[in-house]
Amino acid sequence: MSQTIPAPVRVLSEDAPFLHVTWNDDQTSACGYVVIDRLVTGIATGGMRMRPGCTLAEVTDLAREMTLKMGAFGIHVGGAKGGIDFDPAAPEAAEVRVRFLRAVRPLLERYWVTAGDLGTQQAQLDLAFAEIGLGNTSFHAAMVRAPDEPQVRTRVQQAFSTPMDGLYLSELIGGFGVAKATLAGLEHLGVPVRSATAVIQGFGAMGGSTALYLARAGVKVVGVTDALGMILNKDRGLDVELMLSARTRGGIIDRSALRSDDVELDGDIWLSLKVDVLVPAAVSYSITADNCDLIQARLIVEAANVPTTAEAEQRLLNRGVVVIPDFLANTGAAAGAWWVILGEVDSPAGACARLSAQIRPLVVHLMGDAARKQISLRSTAAEFARQNAERLAVDYGSVVPTGELYTATQRSATSTPAMSVVG
Repeated sequence: MSQTIPAPVRVLSEDAPFLHVTWNDDQTSACGYVVIDRLVTGIATGGMRMRPGCTLAEVTDLAREMTLKMGAFGIHVGGAKGGIDFDPAAPEAAEVRVRFLRAVRPLLERYWVTAGDLGTQQAQLDLAFAEIGLGNTSFHAAMVRAPDEPQVRTRVQQAFSTPMDGLYLSELIGGFGVAKATLAGLEHLGVPVRSATAVIQGFGAMGGSTALYLARAGVKVVGVTDALGMILNKDRGLDVELMLSARTRGGIIDRSALRSDDVELDGDIWLSLKVDVLVPAAVSYSITADNCDLIQARLIVEAANVPTTAEAEQRLLNRGVVVIPDFLANTGAAAGAWWVILGEVDSPAGACARLSAQIRPLVVHLMGDAARKQISLRSTAAEFARQNAERLAVDYGSVVPTGELYTATQRSATSTPAMSVVG
């Protein structure tokens, strides 16, 4: 039976972002954007994407989502995002990326900590930073604030170069968190993990690790998509670890590695399959008002950034479909990196343990609160994150002396956000 739920709250407020920059390349048609939504302890964080059609509005949405992510997990850093409207597969893409970063270098030196995102691998970004003279990591703005910069650089290098489950930290932590958020959603809905089925759109760093950790938890991953289409096995589920071993750096699965009963289909079919969980883990705005009525799943867990439009989410909510928003589900990538930078963990195993201890109880708590209030999970989670972000901004300020980023951690009794701000 359908129901009417108040429209989900999608952003912190109507306030304009702290800063936005538009860049026009003088050698190609590329345009680039940086949006700093909010500074906390004088710094903001958010990845840098490259895709044809990227817009300032998109980057602004994503920067606000980053503020919510930091607030939800009690990390005293603001939200930001960068984006370039250009094809990452074009021969000139690396040169465009370098010119963009050189143009916004003043932000990268002190204020904006960025990372790989859609169309930009972390290794590509680190090489570009080296080319513009900012060391060999896109975390530069955080490094230079450290009381002992060489020690922080060593810790980050070791944590990000140590494999776990065959993956590196930047490849595994985001999907690990999405999987934990999914398990919390299934628990809330009363769906036994061992009988649950899932389909994942995208098999890059986020989608691949989500599939891995869902499968290891006992969820049957029956379908995944990549740029070539859908791979489906309804009867026994997919061999996720086999497909990861046959995956290219671009997230494409070598079809010659598939089992005889794995079926290849058109990629668009992922949305309409009858499963318990859908995980959009590829691109923004993939679930829209035009296609959301095809969805038969009971739970959507957002691994990509802003994959569901507001109108589509409202229609899904009215049908009783639960959406776990991206700023809860996929925050592991950002949170894990910051816990390493700040010295709170020093390995992939430590980051996963920390994330597991926080994300599942947080999602369960917020889902229960949303159900009691009869509002969307996004609304209650956004209010929770907003209040935490505002508290962090008041406690630690927006512009602070060098080193405050690290001493703020020492002043806090805990980095776990206070749940008392919700309900």
